[in-house]
Amino acid sequence: MTLTANSKASIHMPRGLVFVFALACGILIANLYYAQPLISLIAPEIGLSESAASLIVTLTQIGYCIGLILLVPLGDLVENRKLILLTISGAILALVMAMLAPNALWFLFASLLVGIGSVAVQMLIPIAAHISPEERRGRTVGNIMSGLLLGVMLARPISGFIAHHFGWRTVFGMSAVLLIILAVILWNLLPERQPTLNHHYFRLIKSLWSLLRDTPILRRRALYQAALFASFSLFWTAIPLLLSGPLFKLSQQGIALFALAGAMGAIAAPIAGRIADKGYAKPATGFALATGAFAFLLSLFGGTSASLFCLVLAGILLDMGVQCNVVLGQRTIYLLGAEVRSRLNALYMAIFFIGGAIGSGIASVAYLYGGWTLVASIGFGFPAAAFLFYLTE
Repeated sequence: MTLTANSKASIHMPRGLVFVFALACGILIANLYYAQPLISLIAPEIGLSESAASLIVTLTQIGYCIGLILLVPLGDLVENRKLILLTISGAILALVMAMLAPNALWFLFASLLVGIGSVAVQMLIPIAAHISPEERRGRTVGNIMSGLLLGVMLARPISGFIAHHFGWRTVFGMSAVLLIILAVILWNLLPERQPTLNHHYFRLIKSLWSLLRDTPILRRRALYQAALFASFSLFWTAIPLLLSGPLFKLSQQGIALFALAGAMGAIAAPIAGRIADKGYAKPATGFALATGAFAFLLSLFGGTSASLFCLVLAGILLDMGVQCNVVLGQRTIYLLGAEVRSRLNALYMAIFFIGGAIGSGIASVAYLYGGWTLVASIGFGFPAAAFLFYLTE
């Protein structure tokens, strides 16, 4: 099946294809998070100090932002299937580099490239939105995002379990094998989509600024999600340090189980898609932001009173808020036009992943100098500030 940028879908996106898209998104996005619970294992082996350990996560997210700005907009210019498969091939090579890295410089460079290659996930989602009719677009995107967000949440426990039994390098090797299998599947199942836009590459990239300048709803939705994602990355980068410390003394396997419990928050994505299709995106946004802020108040109590239950509940609520809001944002910006959909998606994701990079970047330093109290206070501040901005809508 070949789609042009202006073609109209006359039937719903097949459920089997929705499942393939959701699975692909989960496998791809997991590469950004495999290292998150492993920084205490990776850093000493490659020669990184404790205060610099969170660079492992931060550089992956910075690479993702670079890919979003420089590669994802190509979805409005070149044939999408070939673009996706070439990008996945780059991710495979980067994962092999990470697996074999002999020192910090090599591993951090590989982490940057893993982030760039993982942007293939944001080339898939606009195709799904294009295939789906408008009245079901939120539901389709929500179902696919549930796969993506399960990948985000399951990456941590999976990498923890694998590292516990086989070492952290095996995590990156197994991911490379998964991506090779995924590339074969997508080559056979992905529809071709040839955009009709006739721009040079540099003109395409230059147009990102005008889209950002002239689309206030894009800026607003991206800032909401940037704040939530900063708190999300802060929480999940710092929580292994708390759980492995003297207060809880959890093993790598215990930390993996904690992360697995947090994956329950993925149920919010398809629900958010249905809510958006019914026209209730605005109140749902306020609920998502408030949920994220409340999660950190709960985590503050859990971290200071040694309540593992409160920390688990805080992780679930935070994930629900983040996942709900990202679907609401994508549903909103996908209504703005098929011919700019890849670029809008690139800007939306790049802005909120900058927030994620900030959150993960300050996590280990905040925990080192202020403990969990400082981490939770900063984490509360991000969604609380976004909620105040939301009140001006």
